[in-house]
Amino acid sequence: MHTDNKIYSIKFTKLAKKQFLKLDNKLKYRIKQSLLRIKIRPYSYIKKLVGNSSYRLRVGNHRIIMDIKNNELIILVLKINHRKAIYKNL
Repeated sequence: MHTDNKIYSIKFTKLAKKQFLKLDNKLKYRIKQSLLRIKIRPYSYIKKLVGNSSYRLRVGNHRIIMDIKNNELIILVLKINHRKAIYKNL
């Protein structure tokens, strides 16, 4: 069961933060907006990855790979990359 009315906090891994900072400002803005949108009901916007415990969020041609810790109300951003490169080494 998912907690739908709680607000999750968003945390980045070192890798995700490094990948985020390399993006252009327009894309950074879109990603920030998308992450803010999913803080209240993340399961409405994300898809479960097949054969993996992680989830993905689509932002244009980029993907955000994340884990959700429901007991701590944390969305942990693991990776941010172009859709062609994101699924390698998952």
